[in-house]
Amino acid sequence: MNNKNQVEREALDTYERFVALRDSIDAGTAGWHQMADFFTEDGVYIDPAWGRQEGRETMREFFVKSMAGLTGYGWTTPERWTMVDGHRLVSHWDQVLGEKPDGGQWVVPGLSILYYAGDGLFCYSHDYLNMTLIGETLKAMAWQPPPEFNMPPAKPDWDTHLPAAWSHLCDGPNF
Repeated sequence: MNNKNQVEREALDTYERFVALRDSIDAGTAGWHQMADFFTEDGVYIDPAWGRQEGRETMREFFVKSMAGLTGYGWTTPERWTMVDGHRLVSHWDQVLGEKPDGGQWVVPGLSILYYAGDGLFCYSHDYLNMTLIGETLKAMAWQPPPEFNMPPAKPDWDTHLPAAWSHLCDGPNF
């Protein structure tokens, strides 16, 4: 990909399809396993609770396991805004944890940084959430995890490097 505008358009188009799938999952018409199809075979996904997930099939299992007991229980992820600069895309979204008794929503804002690899695929995604605020919100909600909920690992891998084959994307514009 030699043209910055072309890369940015492809990255944004891909991300819009990614968000549409996420919205379908929240609505119960698609499954979390499908999210892995937006990543390269060697892609990396870093979750604020589960840490680094490396490889498309590892991500596929992670999406299903980590979202069990959350999706379908009022948890959604509406998009606020997205911006793109070359291969890099930043997204601001809300993690809606459910509805308050007064009709409002329990909300924790989040950010994602993704790197677009081309061909409709991302090679990297790093989600950021204030996990202290998540904990405080869950406590205020008096949230009780349903039986299918899975706890994150006690000691996640926090390595934030891009996959080796794509590390050149973080060195600046590569067009």
